[in-house]
This record gives sequence, C-alpha cells and structure tokens, in this order.
Amino acid sequence: MGRRVPPSPPDTCLDKRYGNSLAFDRPLYPSSGPCASSSKMFVYLWGYLYSNFFRFWLKWILRQLTGKCELQRIFGGSKEGSQRTLKIEYSLGLSKSKVLRNAVHVSEAEVEKCVLGIMKEKKINIQKDTGFKTSLQVCLLQISGYKKLYLEVENLRKVPYDSDNEEHEKLLIQLWNLLMPHENLKARITKQWCDIGFQGDDPKTDFRGMGMLGLVNLVYFSKHYTSEARQVLSRSNHTKLGYSYAIVGINLTEMAYSLLKSGALKSHLYNLVPGLPQMEHFHQFYCYLVYEFDKFWFEEEPESIMHFNHYREKFHEKVKGLLLDYNLVLTLQNIKKP
Repeated sequence: MGRRVPPSPPDTCLDKRYGNSLAFDRPLYPSSGPCASSSKMFVYLWGYLYSNFFRFWLKWILRQLTGKCELQRIFGGSKEGSQRTLKIEYSLGLSKSKVLRNAVHVSEAEVEKCVLGIMKEKKINIQKDTGFKTSLQVCLLQISGYKKLYLEVENLRKVPYDSDNEEHEKLLIQLWNLLMPHENLKARITKQWCDIGFQGDDPKTDFRGMGMLGLVNLVYFSKHYTSEARQVLSRSNHTKLGYSYAIVGINLTEMAYSLLKSGALKSHLYNLVPGLPQMEHFHQFYCYLVYEFDKFWFEEEPESIMHFNHYREKFHEKVKGLLLDYNLVLTLQNIKKP
C-alpha cells in the first residue's frame, strides 16, 4: 500500500550545519548578536569564578558550620534518585582532590574500593555516618553504569545490518511476524515491507544510520508491547495523518541515542534504577518515545509528512523539557508490564 515516507536518519548522527555536533544538541537557529555574546560571556565568567573561587570558600564555610563535608550534606539534604546522584556527580567532578575526581570514572568493579578511598580522604567515620558508604556506592554504580550503558548502545549502533547474518535475518522476520501475524511474507525482498513502514523492498537499507540498534528497538517494542505496537502501526496507516511506522521508529532510536549521549537521560535512569542501568532500560525508554510520539503526531495534526522534521524536533524539545524534572520517570510501565 502507498505510504508517505519521512526522511530516514542520516548514516551518522551528525548534522552538516553544525560540523561534528549532534543536531539535537543545538538550536535550529543559533543565538547571535551583541546581547547573546554578552550573556554568554557573563555566564562563562560567573561559572569560572564560582567553580574556581566562590565554591571553595562556600564549601569551607559550610564545613565549619555543620562539621560535614559536601558529600555528607548532599546525602542529608537530597532524596535518593537523580536529585542526589547528579549533585554527587557534580561535586566529585569539581573536587580539588584527585581521589574524588577519579570517582566519576571508575568501573563497577572498582566502586567499593573507591568508596573506601573517598571515606579515608574525607575522614568520614563509618560508625557516626552509617549510611554514607551505602549511599555513595549506589551513586557511583549509577554513574559508572550510565557510562557503560552508553558504550553498549553505541557498540550496537555501530553494528551494520548484514543480510548474510542469520541472527539479523531472524530478528527482521520476527518483527514482521509480531506486527503482521495474519499475513505471510511472500519473499524476503518484497514491497510488503512498506506495509510496516519501510521505504523499499529490502529493509536493510533503512538501518544504515542506527545499525542493529534500530532493529533491536523495533523488535523490543513489538515483542514486549505487542498490542500497543499494532495499535501504533494501525494509526500510522491513517489516510490523512499517516506516517511510515518503521522509518519513524528508527528516527526515534536516533532521538533516544542522542539523549543518552548528551547525558539528558541521566535524570530518568537515575530515578528508574537504584544501581546499574541496563540495555533493557534504554529499550523501555524507546518504547515510551514511540508510544508518546504517535499521540503527539495526531494531536498536532501536521499538514503533511513533509513537515516531519519540524514536528520531530518539537517532540524532541518536549521530551528534553520533561527530562529536566528530576522526579520524573518516562516509561510505559503504567500501561502494561513487559
């Protein structure tokens, strides 16, 4: 059946307008002019003075008044989750102590040793502050886990779809069977693929930008939220507001990937997982994006599919705005547990 096709993701996550910068991480029209330059200069100057001068003395004064180091004060004044872990990550990263600065780069296996090193460096008595060790371990596991998750996602993205790879082919056929259980494929290369939103007779060409990450995301949503996936696919066939389900799905993989890479997903994942975030949690966030984008698309009622990039960017900004809420978790768990 005929279908209007939005642009597929580029072969890399780069935008020519901004050289080597992710398009999602820059405004469409960068600020310019004397006012913008003065504002940036003020922010830079304040940031430099705060981190190199004011912050040190503020910490010293508070230590004298409370008898506690900054890490202890954060644990005492912040609830578990992103609010606490982001503050701990910031504090460690700006510390004058090499022991503390290195803590944000340790692996999972090094966390316990690192915690003991920090307690020794800051002269923290475990008998008096019984919860410090456990709380810091959780934060460091989240921090190291986020970095590890990004590498896993990046490695999967770099794997190109290979039609000679039996596992790749099985995943692709599984996607079809999950979405179209009552219709058999007539051939491996067929126009039927357009029925689930691919651009041509062979879907492998559509995975160039996101590699196997795009396919794994599509299959995960279809497998764990089958009824929702079929519902979204059905809505994508709308005569006026229709879009290409698979191509949009791959575009949303790119969105999830860029949010992870930029660090915007930290608040969500630190709230969601009291420890090491896993690939499963990235897939869950992707499912949220697909489901919510479909609702957003129909609420916006675009004039045509030719405006897809505009509405995708608008949705992207909306999600980034939500992620600024350090108490929020963006999943579909409230709809159905996988």
